[in-house]
Amino acid sequence: MIHTTLIDAQSLAALAGRPDIAVIDCRFDLASPAAGRAAYLEAHIPGAHYADLNRDLSAPVTPRTGRHPLPDPQRLAARLQQFGIGDDTQIVAYDAGNGAFAARLWWLARWLGHDQVAVLDGGFAAWTALGLATVGGDAPDAPTPAPRFTVRLAEGAWLTSDQVQGALRERRRLIVDARAPERFAGTVEPLDAIAGHLPSAQNFPFTRNLRADGRFLAPDELRSVWRKFLGDTEPSEVIAMCGSGVTACHNLLSLEAAGLPGAKLYAGSWSEWIRDPSHGVATGS
Repeated sequence: MIHTTLIDAQSLAALAGRPDIAVIDCRFDLASPAAGRAAYLEAHIPGAHYADLNRDLSAPVTPRTGRHPLPDPQRLAARLQQFGIGDDTQIVAYDAGNGAFAARLWWLARWLGHDQVAVLDGGFAAWTALGLATVGGDAPDAPTPAPRFTVRLAEGAWLTSDQVQGALRERRRLIVDARAPERFAGTVEPLDAIAGHLPSAQNFPFTRNLRADGRFLAPDELRSVWRKFLGDTEPSEVIAMCGSGVTACHNLLSLEAAGLPGAKLYAGSWSEWIRDPSHGVATGS
């Protein structure tokens, strides 16, 4: 069975050891960038490789970009090949629990044209809650030659700041910001130099996709929540954003799991938007 959105811990455990399964640990802490890899080295799902948000899943920051620019597609593909991922590999990404960072890899793999990718629902917390085995240390790169990984880039999957600016002028798209309400309102801003949000954007914190235990709502529940939020807006008219293009992927995953595909990512998001002083800034809810 191919998994393209979410997979539960029991199902992943049943696939353990299969050569066509690649498990990727995406744990990360924005406030302590080394903490994710440290946690991985201490204990991780057997066979999992570690993908670092800053080094593997983002390009270097420049004066014109946000905090997590999209990585070079060919470089990312080469890194996935080092993890033993080829055209027929089922990828399963996980993080500590809520999927905020694993969803970034989910979206990136799909951007490269690889649809056999899913997020472990509940992450490492769900795995350990079942008493499933963990191991420490680092996993070796896959043996050479690396499996074939064909990049079929989804060119229209994301938008630039100029394209988002155009959408604001035309008022034909719905911009959905995944940040916490206080960051969206501009009352708290722990990461970026300017607080607030894009004019006309609406706030849908990614945590609304989750149950109290950190797992995603059931697909029918997600569909109901999103349909109520979107109103008459079609998913294809949605532009998903956040602080740097990471947790916005959580909303995109949620929409896909709800059977509402087609939304686009504003890859630079808020941290890129505010690089240009001519861009509008709004505050309040």
